[in-house]
Amino acid sequence: MIETVEAPNSGYRFMPGVSQYSAGVAALPGFMLERVRFTKPVPLRQGFERIAQTLKDAGQPLSAFAACELRSPAPFTESGFVKFNEEYTGTLKAWGLMPDGVNPVARSNVCPKIDPPSEPGFYAFSYTVPAANAPASFVIAGSGEAPEGKSNYRDHAIRLGDTSPAAMLEKARWVLGEMERRMSAFGGDWSQVTGTQLYTVHDIYPFIESELGKRGIFRQGLTWHFNRPPVQDLEYEMDCRRVHVERVIEG
Repeated sequence: MIETVEAPNSGYRFMPGVSQYSAGVAALPGFMLERVRFTKPVPLRQGFERIAQTLKDAGQPLSAFAACELRSPAPFTESGFVKFNEEYTGTLKAWGLMPDGVNPVARSNVCPKIDPPSEPGFYAFSYTVPAANAPASFVIAGSGEAPEGKSNYRDHAIRLGDTSPAAMLEKARWVLGEMERRMSAFGGDWSQVTGTQLYTVHDIYPFIESELGKRGIFRQGLTWHFNRPPVQDLEYEMDCRRVHVERVIEG
């Protein structure tokens, strides 16, 4: 069983990941995760302010912030990604969410090819609320086709620089396996998922039925965003969730 950790005063437990995000979160008994999506990306600073206000309106502490989905103008260089993550985690630290340096908040961060934002910002976020007898809920962080926690992504990416059908299939299989590994930390699998998102600008039709279809992903449908992963040279990313309450607010 993969180890998970209860985040203090949060209503959720998380699967430890890397410094910039956890690999996933799941609501504790007596709580449920809710997801809020903006109509358009909200720049980072204003987005944090909107999230803080949403939590306040819900009567929840800042520590209830559990997951987010970001949008950035274009894929970062490795060094640029490090710099961005320092800015992002700075707010989490100011909110008291990383007292021991471990980040509990799950995250995806991708880059729209069409109509990208002018600066990084929030597309959606999830948080916990008290809910007696609520069904289990979880959010799995996004993953591209490279192991996380290494010195860089490029040297460990699956089929680096290759976007042939065979290479994209191999990338997809690796990412699907990572989604399954992360879900298993919370006792989850594809049959429980309420939403799956895929991010790539490349052709996935050669394996959309054989790899995604056979897992049952299309029971709830698939949202394919014409986006790139956040780091240069990565080509395929996914995330998934089991969340029963979702709403949209103005960006």
